[in-house]
Amino acid sequence: MTELADFRRIASGDAFLCIVATTRADGSVQASLVNAGVMTHPSGTGEVVAFVARGGAAKIAHVRARPHATVVARAGWEWAAVEGPVELIGPDDPAAGVDAERLRQLLRAVFVAAGGTHDDWDEYDRVMASDRRVVVLVRPDRVYSNG
Repeated sequence: MTELADFRRIASGDAFLCIVATTRADGSVQASLVNAGVMTHPSGTGEVVAFVARGGAAKIAHVRARPHATVVARAGWEWAAVEGPVELIGPDDPAAGVDAERLRQLLRAVFVAAGGTHDDWDEYDRVMASDRRVVVLVRPDRVYSNG
């Protein structure tokens, strides 16, 4: 049985580069490349797959309307997918208990979970705020792989 630990291991094999698939209004699938990692949900209620996206990105509009996504990690010929409901936390997607400071910390935590490092966190924070970046959390309903 595939678990989030398998997803994390596979994602780490290719710099945490993953494909995220969302659904357009016409039912077709939109796919894009993101850096995604596994982390504890900010509420402490289990693990999620998390990534950060620009506030105006098409994938964000899609999940606002249809809050579900699939994230696929691969390394070589091995892959794992996580499907589930999506929660957004950002300047245009407020969440209970998440103020501006908590959002700043959460954006950093997601970046680190997705394999990121930074030499200038103040600059990172500035860019995240300027882009109205959103934390995207996918709660795993299904986790599967080719293994």
